[in-house]
Amino acid sequence: MNHIIHKSGLSVAGLLVAGGCALGPAVAAQAAPAQAGPTTSTQADKADKGAPHDRRAERQVSVDYQAQPNFFYCGPAATRIALSAQGKALSQDDVAALLGTTEAGTPSALDTTRVLNELTGGKYKTTEIRDSVAKPEQVDELRTNVLKALDDGRPVVANVKGTAVDTNGNPHSYEGGHYLTLVGYRDGGDLIQIADPADGEYWMPVGKVANWIAERGYSS
Repeated sequence: MNHIIHKSGLSVAGLLVAGGCALGPAVAAQAAPAQAGPTTSTQADKADKGAPHDRRAERQVSVDYQAQPNFFYCGPAATRIALSAQGKALSQDDVAALLGTTEAGTPSALDTTRVLNELTGGKYKTTEIRDSVAKPEQVDELRTNVLKALDDGRPVVANVKGTAVDTNGNPHSYEGGHYLTLVGYRDGGDLIQIADPADGEYWMPVGKVANWIAERGYSS
């Protein structure tokens, strides 16, 4: 798998939830996972009886995965993956038009929340992690928000920046910013499953995901 670092010209000054995208034009074609067609995740029903609020030990929401076709469509691709779990069959071009995506990327997590709400009935909200490193309470809030959204069948769209390493030891580097979709959890939310439109599916500890979102935001 080719792990790409993209240095974007998109400024994030003054807006903590500013967007961006993952790939430079010269390498965009290399980044799509080598898959013949959409993949799906199956929903798990294993309950964690000892957890509060009837929290499940794990869940994977069924999605129609589709890789981003170019260097600036990470926002439309990630949003489309989230919409597919809720029976919304839009193209990435349709979602890009609603988001206001240009070659500079998708403006911010505020826009992914807006479009998700327009198309699914208004249950999404934007949460910012304003610090450069997520505080423990921000990690806990992300875990709570992801569990609630996924238990409701709503994948989370996250705006990330920088490098994070998954549970298999593979780094994923998006220095200019990137959007991806959180589609599952296990161990009561300590591990999060990511559907990355530039790099396929993988798992990551929730604390690493929170630090990846730091100085940006997510729609849950």
